[in-house]
Amino acid sequence: MLAQTAVFLIAAVVAVPLFRRFRLGAVLGYLFAGVVIGPHGLGFVDNIGAVHDLAALGVVFLLFIIGLELQPSRLWVLRRSVFGLGSAQLLATGIVLALLGMAFGLTWKAALVVGLALAMSSTAFVLQVLAERGELTTRYGRSSFAILLFQDLAVIPLLALIPLLSSHVNVPAGAQAWLAALKAVAVITVVVIGGRHLLRPVLKAIAESRIQEIFTAAALLTVIGTSLLLSAVGLSMSLGAFLAGVLLADSEYRHELEADIEPFKGLLLGLFFISVGMSVDLGLFASKPFAILGITLALMAVKGAVLYAVGRGAGHAPEAAGGLACALSQGGEFAFVLFGLAVGDNVMSRTTADLLVIVVTLSMALTPLAMLMNDRLLPRWLGRAAPREFDAIEHDGARVIIAGFGRVGGIVGRLLRAKKIPFTALDINPEQVELVRKFGAKAYYGDASRLDMLQAAGAAKAKVFVLAIDNVEASLKAAETVRRNFPQLRIYARARNRFHAYRLMDLGIESISRETFLSSLELAEGVLRGAGMAAWEAHDTVLKFKAHDERTLARQHAVYHDETQLIQTTREAAKEMESLLESDTSAADPLAPGRPAFMPEDVR
Repeated sequence: MLAQTAVFLIAAVVAVPLFRRFRLGAVLGYLFAGVVIGPHGLGFVDNIGAVHDLAALGVVFLLFIIGLELQPSRLWVLRRSVFGLGSAQLLATGIVLALLGMAFGLTWKAALVVGLALAMSSTAFVLQVLAERGELTTRYGRSSFAILLFQDLAVIPLLALIPLLSSHVNVPAGAQAWLAALKAVAVITVVVIGGRHLLRPVLKAIAESRIQEIFTAAALLTVIGTSLLLSAVGLSMSLGAFLAGVLLADSEYRHELEADIEPFKGLLLGLFFISVGMSVDLGLFASKPFAILGITLALMAVKGAVLYAVGRGAGHAPEAAGGLACALSQGGEFAFVLFGLAVGDNVMSRTTADLLVIVVTLSMALTPLAMLMNDRLLPRWLGRAAPREFDAIEHDGARVIIAGFGRVGGIVGRLLRAKKIPFTALDINPEQVELVRKFGAKAYYGDASRLDMLQAAGAAKAKVFVLAIDNVEASLKAAETVRRNFPQLRIYARARNRFHAYRLMDLGIESISRETFLSSLELAEGVLRGAGMAAWEAHDTVLKFKAHDERTLARQHAVYHDETQLIQTTREAAKEMESLLESDTSAADPLAPGRPAFMPEDVR
């Protein structure tokens, strides 16, 4: 077992960075590694079933983390996308593929199973690729997630359908299908009620023990236990994990659970993709390469066409509909389960199933390439200039570089432009770049964390770097690149929150503006005045609070990794602030010493 583990790790360590270097994505690297070390490749690992069963937990953990990010209120907002887009895609794609199957000689029963199985896409594959590209929150990313969620919900009806199509089906089989559906509803109800009223008190009790490894064990038990409950009644384990995540999405333990599960998710998800690559029968592919490639391309073309039509029908722009079509054009891992069940019930032949397993795996491997081609070719077909890796930049010796030209960077740019101070603006979102250019601002498409991008923007000669990137991880990556390669640049950074500020401070950045801090202080000053406090007193109170909070931020930077000390220093800071304001005797007398003789607010 240790030797096989070493083989998996070596394959991943070699293949994944290599594929990422050529911008092909980590998932494709895992698949290639699986093909090489599998029984049909070099034969280092031959027990695919055991590996695949363990690796399936990676998909389960992935869905749990996604559920943690999706609060029930947001899930309710997605209901139309889930049941509208999801049902339209599954039924339309399934019918078209079933008709094609019948045209190529399959029986209507086999064609129906093949059509519905191939209409399913790979949840693990798509979500991982979209996460790598930072497109889970785009419109087509949200639509992709909604369709994948509906496909998970459709698991139980599809599992119940295949026994009904069997040549030896009888009445009890139909009755058992209804009984299975009732059991599924009952278990989901138990999970929802238990998650709301039982799980949180249990997690609270475990957290109070202050034993980190036990809380990690509780997190793993929550995911695996919920998944096993739903699996016992025929639903997918990933659906159970997703449901558990949603139930805990608005709890105070969300971030701790996510941090505990993330390492397991990453390793097991990589193992899952390796196991998929191991299942590719290279011998069968070598015997029918053109037929298999043709079927794969036909599958992706048919699914892509249906998905594009569904996306456009839902009001998506051509670019978003094209992204949706490419992201979900592959077959999914659930097809392997359906094909195996169909063979066991004599609905389809083993030869057909083996052929389609290769087709599904190959379609997964081709998906990143299809998405890359979509990025480059679709804008040309639409008559628009495709964004290159980065545009040719005419920085004209600009002293200021702005990374992230959205809500924050845009305001900085407007002020610089008004004072005729030249600057170079960079943004990773081509739509944002196109929008600001329409209003006459100079902005360029590019990733500000890349060294070649910064060199092209003139970072070697600039004096100021404005870090206004919205994404926290991308912001930190850009800051690290600038600090390491352009130490002469003074960085003025925007932080999403205190913890983002702490991580920027870890990099030695001093000029940090928290995103909503100053606007919140301005609002608070108005609230104090509205509550009856004098204008000068409200202004003085806010100034003292601002100075005290900035001192607290600097003091807590040394302990922010330790939750216990962070909580303790926060409580101490709150008491200090109360004492500071209570000792302000000037509040009692408008003419007391320290009260300014004149303030602009007095004129108002």
